[in-house]
Amino acid sequence: MTQDEVAKVLSDVELVPCAEMALADARRLVDACLEADVPALVHREACAKPGCSPKFQVLVRPEDGVRVATLLQQRWMDSIQREGVLAEGAAPFVLPASEEGEPPCPACGTVAPLVEGACADCGLQLE
Repeated sequence: MTQDEVAKVLSDVELVPCAEMALADARRLVDACLEADVPALVHREACAKPGCSPKFQVLVRPEDGVRVATLLQQRWMDSIQREGVLAEGAAPFVLPASEEGEPPCPACGTVAPLVEGACADCGLQLE
């Protein structure tokens, strides 16, 4: 997905922040999102506190939040395996989907149907 395609897709839709981080990390996450065909962009978060370091948000459509959470989890697992910090013989921690195909909650890991658009366990609003 190119920046022009992202601009067209995100021009008239609601956007939500899915992560807040340093600029270089935000750009890397957006690049990973675009490779996965998830439209995303970097936005500077204004901070009125004195001495506050600049923070940047990665903005996506609300419905793409679960896809970004899955992407972040995969990138984390890749870094653990690349760094060799996973104990030998240990299975990586991966949250499985339910038999009905429900993805895990990005906050608590519960795999269950949503209740009024929110996680059935922790209440995180996902829709």
